[in-house]
Amino acid sequence: MTKLSVNINKIATLRNSRGGDMPNLIQFAKDVQRFGAEGVTIHPRPDERHIRYQDAHDLKPIVHTEYNIEGNPIPKFVDMVLKIKPTQVTLVPDSIDTLTSNAGWDTLKNKGFLTEVISEFKRNNIRTSIFVDPDTTQIEGAKATGADRIELYTEGFAHEYGLGNNDAIKPYTECAEVANAIGLGVNAGHDLSLDNIQFFKQNIPGLLEVSIGHALISESLYLGIENVVNMYLNKLKG
Repeated sequence: MTKLSVNINKIATLRNSRGGDMPNLIQFAKDVQRFGAEGVTIHPRPDERHIRYQDAHDLKPIVHTEYNIEGNPIPKFVDMVLKIKPTQVTLVPDSIDTLTSNAGWDTLKNKGFLTEVISEFKRNNIRTSIFVDPDTTQIEGAKATGADRIELYTEGFAHEYGLGNNDAIKPYTECAEVANAIGLGVNAGHDLSLDNIQFFKQNIPGLLEVSIGHALISESLYLGIENVVNMYLNKLKG
């Protein structure tokens, strides 16, 4: 069964909009795990516009499932991850002014940099994943850096699938097959939702984990968080 990691950035965004502590991020992380989520994901950015660096530290003792911290490995981020030692770190090449992640790494061009960063994380027993576009050359490049996993950037699939183009899954399937063959674990995330998650799961061999935030939180406004978490878990079975 593919694991569901709930990205809680949007909860922090809502909290920060009023400057208080409602909704409470820590309680929300406890609740999604109690409802069945198998991981919690956060993506702190340098401007701390949603998840704050202190949040990352505060969450450590209460995330008893998998703790996944995403971000661009600038020095401040690297230092934070090494102190917290989450289950997994996912490297994302977003710039400071990026609204949301919008591209994967060029693992060939950035091989030296990624190899150095990943080596440091692995020396500290932190599983590493690289956010990549669905391009088999980038998958092979990710393997050469020493990464444990890749996270497929799924916005392109989600957009095309919403238009009725089921063939949009093909490059993702091919990339997963290549990753499996060369010993890379496969994660996925970005714009996956209740509408497309089951089709995606059924066509991605060896899919280990999906990280879902924006859609899951938005759907929960209508359907309730406990209900939505379990709806995802049901669609990810098998």
